[in-house]
Amino acid sequence: MTVRCGIAGWIDKSLIDSKLFYPLAVKTAEERLQFYASQFPMVEVDSTYYGMPKPENSELWVARTPAGFVFDVKSFSLFTNHPTKPMALPKDIRDELPVNVREKQTIYVDQMPDELLDASWDRFREALEPLRAAGKLGAVFFQFPPWFLPSSKSLAYIEQCQERMFGFQIAVEFRKPEWLDSRHRDGTLAFMRTRDIPYVAVDVPPGHETSMPLVHEVTSNSLAVIRFHGRNHQTWDLKGAPPNVLFRYDYTEGELSEWGPRIKEMERSAKQVHAVMNNNYSNYSVKNARQLERLLEAWQK
Repeated sequence: MTVRCGIAGWIDKSLIDSKLFYPLAVKTAEERLQFYASQFPMVEVDSTYYGMPKPENSELWVARTPAGFVFDVKSFSLFTNHPTKPMALPKDIRDELPVNVREKQTIYVDQMPDELLDASWDRFREALEPLRAAGKLGAVFFQFPPWFLPSSKSLAYIEQCQERMFGFQIAVEFRKPEWLDSRHRDGTLAFMRTRDIPYVAVDVPPGHETSMPLVHEVTSNSLAVIRFHGRNHQTWDLKGAPPNVLFRYDYTEGELSEWGPRIKEMERSAKQVHAVMNNNYSNYSVKNARQLERLLEAWQK
């Protein structure tokens, strides 16, 4: 299977509340994942961004999904320069933080003592190891924030992330358009190719100051990734809007068809392509993922 379609977050509350995807008899976390995995070949795990994952969770995910199913996993927020609540850290690590750091509402990676940061990375890798060992880990997504600017310092940090995750496939998504402006684009993509890191292409509302350019360059032979964030112009720039508001968008078949030639081009350069619907509202994500699957089948004929 060259192209895998799926969604971001099979336990999204809006999806569950819609009652338009999961059968009414499917009520537990175990049943939802088992049902989801019977419908799609991959999924993106978002919970790992909000809190440090545990190996037990990965073991359960492995046990509850069929052979060949793949999980893409979002990096823990601390590692992508996002503000992170101390409570999201494992208790033993949190308890060792300096008091003035532990009592902050949110902390950043550069405020972590070196030994505790090392321990946090170790804990993250250990948590994902059952997925990797079972052959069910696709990529670890490092989604950097708009304040992560193109610079030699930022490139060095991406290298550090890749080295910290040695043995794991990482992929990088930028949220600052300058990474791909006329001054930086060639250098950004060349860096990604040199390090064999997949650039995460995004589908977003065009024309906004924060809109990433539509670039679908393949920068790794092993994997290419597309994340569909919806094209909701009304909500895109809302500060602090929850995902179910920000990404509330139902793609038309015509809009998804635009990706036909792009995906075929990506297939020629990468062993696998992951297409992830992040338009989390009601059943939009699963509906659009199925539409894209049908389109892909038609394009192959």
